[in-house]
Amino acid sequence: MSNSRALSAPLALLLLHSLLFLVSAQRSTWNTLGGGAPLVVARGGFSGILPDSSGAAYNLAVISTGPDVYIWCDVQLTKDGVGICQPDINLANSTYIATIYPNKTTSYSVNGVPTSGYFPLDYTLKDLSSVILTQGVYSRSTLFDGNNFGILTVDDLVKLDKKPKGIWLNIQHDAFYAQHNLSMRSFVLSVSRSVVFSYISSPEVGFLRSIASRFNPKTTKLVFRFMRQSDVDPSTNQTYGSLLKNLTFIKTFASGILVPKGYIWPVDATLYLQSHTSLVSDAHKAGLEVFASDFVNDVPSSFNYSYDPLAEYLQFVDNGDFSVDGVLSDFPITPFEAIGCFAHLGTNATKKDKTLVISKYGASGDYPACTDLAYNKAISDGVDVLDCPVQMSKDGTPFCLNSIDLIESTTVAQSSFSKFAMTIPEIKSGSGIFAFNLTWNDIKILTPSILNPFAKYRLFRNPRSKNAGTLLALSDFLSLTKNQTSLSGVAIIVENAAYLADKQGLSVIDAVIGALSKAGYDKPGSQKVYIQSTNSSVLLKFKEKTSYELVYKIDETVGDAANAAVEDIKSFASSVVVNKDSVIPNNNLFLTAYTNIVPKLKNANLSVFVETFSNEFVSQAWDFFSDPTVEINSYIEGAQIDGIITDFPKTADRYRRNKCLGLGDNKPTYMEPVQPGGLFGLITKEFLPPAEAPLPPLTESEVAESPLPPVAKIAPASSPNARTKFPQGNSQPKVTVCFFLSTLAVFIASLLLL
Repeated sequence: MSNSRALSAPLALLLLHSLLFLVSAQRSTWNTLGGGAPLVVARGGFSGILPDSSGAAYNLAVISTGPDVYIWCDVQLTKDGVGICQPDINLANSTYIATIYPNKTTSYSVNGVPTSGYFPLDYTLKDLSSVILTQGVYSRSTLFDGNNFGILTVDDLVKLDKKPKGIWLNIQHDAFYAQHNLSMRSFVLSVSRSVVFSYISSPEVGFLRSIASRFNPKTTKLVFRFMRQSDVDPSTNQTYGSLLKNLTFIKTFASGILVPKGYIWPVDATLYLQSHTSLVSDAHKAGLEVFASDFVNDVPSSFNYSYDPLAEYLQFVDNGDFSVDGVLSDFPITPFEAIGCFAHLGTNATKKDKTLVISKYGASGDYPACTDLAYNKAISDGVDVLDCPVQMSKDGTPFCLNSIDLIESTTVAQSSFSKFAMTIPEIKSGSGIFAFNLTWNDIKILTPSILNPFAKYRLFRNPRSKNAGTLLALSDFLSLTKNQTSLSGVAIIVENAAYLADKQGLSVIDAVIGALSKAGYDKPGSQKVYIQSTNSSVLLKFKEKTSYELVYKIDETVGDAANAAVEDIKSFASSVVVNKDSVIPNNNLFLTAYTNIVPKLKNANLSVFVETFSNEFVSQAWDFFSDPTVEINSYIEGAQIDGIITDFPKTADRYRRNKCLGLGDNKPTYMEPVQPGGLFGLITKEFLPPAEAPLPPLTESEVAESPLPPVAKIAPASSPNARTKFPQGNSQPKVTVCFFLSTLAVFIASLLLL
C-alpha cells in the first residue's frame, strides 16, 4: 500500500501539470487580456438590418448568431426619468416622432454643441408610446419601417423572446441629462437592483467614477469609452487624446476601454492601413480590456480588406501580435464567423469543401482584369481554375482580356488609338475600340485599367493599383498556369467566334486549340481544360476537334430549364454556368425562394457553376447581411452548387478551409445558410414591393444554334465592314457594324476611365 501511495503522488502531480498545460495552451490561443475568445456586442441588436434598438433587432441578433452575443443599449432618459434604448439623443434620427409631434423641435447645447431636434427629456414614456422606430441609416432598407416597432425601455430587454448572453448599457450623455435635473446615476443604480448588466460604458470619467464602488467587476464591468481624440470629456474638460496617455488612471475606475477601431489600426487619407498602434498591448499591460467599435459591413473601411468585412475582423483578433477583447458591430454575424470559424486557420489549413473556386478575370477585384498581377494574385489566393477570356488581335494573336472592347479595361480611349472607335450595336451598346482593330504589339503596351462595377455607388477598387500590371497573350497565360501545381485547371472563354470568323477572317477556335496544343494541354496531365461559351455552336466545334471539358453559359436569368433544353446541353457540355439570380431570385434585393434550375441541371449530371461572387456589399441581397462569406455559405450549403466564379478568390478559398465545415448538427448558428424569404416575410403588407413575375425557363430554341460560319478570307482594310445577322440570345448575336469616329463618343469613353 505504501508503494501504491508513493506512486500516486507523482502521478497526480504529473496529471496536474498536464491539465495546467492544456488549460494554458487553450488560453494562449487568443492574445486577449484573459486569454479567452473576444466577445461580440450587437450594437442596438442587428441594427445593420432592422431598426436600431428594436425588439426585432435584438431578437435577430440572437437568432442569427446564437446565445453568446451581448446586446448593446444606448440609454436615454425620458421626462419622467425612464431609461429607454435609443442610439441617438435626437429621436428624429431613429424614429418617426416628427409625424406624431410635427413642428415640436427644441434646441439644446449638447456637450457645448448647439443641437436641434426631438429630445427624449421633453417627453414622458407615455408620450413616446405611439412613436415608431425607423432605419436611421439611409443606405439600408426602410421596408421594415412599417412593422410598428416601438421604443423599448431598459427593463424590456430582460423580456425579449430570445435571451442574449448579457446586456451592455452605454451611458453617453450623463452630463447633459444632469444639466436638466435628470440623474443617469440614479437610474442605473435603481434598475441594476432588478437587472444584471454585464457591461456599463460611458465616455464620461465622472459618471463611471460615481458608480464604480457600487458594482462588483466580477459581475458588471465598467468600460471607459473613448471618442475622437480631439473631443473633450465634459466631466474632466480633458481631450480623449490626453486621457489616452494615462491608462493607469483609467484603470482606477474601469476594467476596460472602448475605442474607435482607428485608434488601433489607423488608415491614411487614401484609406490604406497604416501600422497598428501599441494601444492594445499598452492597455493589456495596464490590466485593461480593449473593445473596438465602429464595425459595420456596409461602410468601406480600408482598401486593404478588399471590401471583405470578415478580413477586417481577423485583422483585429488574429494578427499574430494582439487581439482585442471584443468588438461592437451592427452586423454581429460576421465577427462570430471570424472568431468561431476563421481565426487561427494558418496558411496551410486543409480544404474541407470540394466546391471549385474559379476566377473571374483573375483576382480582378484587386488588380486590373486579366493582367499578370491579377492572375498571380488569384493563384496565391487559392483559386482552382484560372480563367482567360480569349480575344483576337488584328494580326491573329489570341490574348486574355475580359472584353472584346478595349475601352472597358484599358486606357486605350486616351491614346492615339482612339481613332478606331466604332459601334457594333449587337455586340455592345455604345462605341468601343475593338481588339480586332489593333495588332498584339499595339495591345500589349496598353495601360490596363481596373474594373469598377460598382462605381455608381462610389465603391472603387484598389486605387493604388488601378493601372498596374501587363496584359498576357494566351501563350503567356498558359506558360504561367502550366507549372502551377495548385491549379486544377484553366478556363478558356470563347465569345464572338461567328463574327470574328465571318467578318474579320479570324478563327478564335483554331487559335485556342493551337495555343493549348503548343503548351502541352492536349496531352494527359493534372490540369483540366474547360472551354466555356454562351454559344452551343462554339462548344460543338470544340467537341468535334478536342476532348476538353465543355462548359455552357446561360446568359439569361432563368428559373428552370425545359427537359429538351437540358438534353440538348448534355449532348455537348458537362457543366453549366448560371448567374446568382437564376439560383435564388430576389425582389428589391430580398431573397424570395430557390428556383429549380440547380436541381434540374444536377439531376442531369451537369455540374453547376454560379457567377459572379463579389465582396462589395451592394452586390449581395439584404439576406446575406452585407457579408460575402454568408452569401458563399448559402449558395454552397443551401443551393448545393459545384463551383463559384469570383473576382475575389481569396474570400471563396478561405471559406473552404474554415473550421466550422463538416460539423453536422454541431454547426454553429451563424454558419447556417440563410433561408430565402425569411427577411422578405417580415415586411408588412403595406410596405411590400410589387410582386415580380416568375423567372422563365430555358427553352430548347435558346440552346440550339446554326453551325458556325467558315472563316472568311478578307483582304486587309482600314476599317471593318459587316452586315450579316446571326441569331439572338444564347445564340450567335446579330451584328451590324458601322464606323464611328465621333469626337464626342471618344471623349465620353475617356471620361469613363478617369
